[in-house]
Amino acid sequence: MSDFLPRNIRNLIEEFTKLPGIGPKTAERLTFHLLRSDQRKSRDLGDSLIKLRDGIIHCQSCFNFSTENPCEICSNSYREKDLICVVEEPLDIVAIEKTHSFKGVYHVLHGALSPIDGIGLNDLRIEELFNRVRKNDPIIKEIILATNLGLEGEATAQYIYNQLKNSDIQITRIAKGLPVGSNLEYADDVSLKNSILGRKDFI
Repeated sequence: MSDFLPRNIRNLIEEFTKLPGIGPKTAERLTFHLLRSDQRKSRDLGDSLIKLRDGIIHCQSCFNFSTENPCEICSNSYREKDLICVVEEPLDIVAIEKTHSFKGVYHVLHGALSPIDGIGLNDLRIEELFNRVRKNDPIIKEIILATNLGLEGEATAQYIYNQLKNSDIQITRIAKGLPVGSNLEYADDVSLKNSILGRKDFI
């Protein structure tokens, strides 16, 4: 980074580059866009960042981010509580909800098993899923494993299946209509909808 830039500009560029998917060039464009914009835009962005975590909790049922416990989806009487869709991240819920094809509830793992990255069972909300199964109130009829189709997502789905395969619950996997290795949050609505509706028994 050019040393002739003022330190506060360099600092913001550096912070932007720490965000996923943002390289140095994009970070510079964002920073200079804010500099050229009305000062109110920068202040609004700063206020939003400062207040981002205010009131945010994990729903103690599905572990999605929420401001209420249970969250809006878990507390919705019209959702099918006997159908649980297991996803890696909260953004996966956003993607699935956009398809208007799923009427059950969710369970967010907050990641996937990845020993090479040091992510193990204790780093995820897998045991909490097993606790929901053990409690089984309301009675669970089906669990959809909607982890991503990369190596980590497949390994996570396989582990969960191995632990639950002897239960009376139907375990299904989203269809492989999505490109292998793709993330749910980047899938188009039609492909994602078809993968949910075309789910198959986990084998």
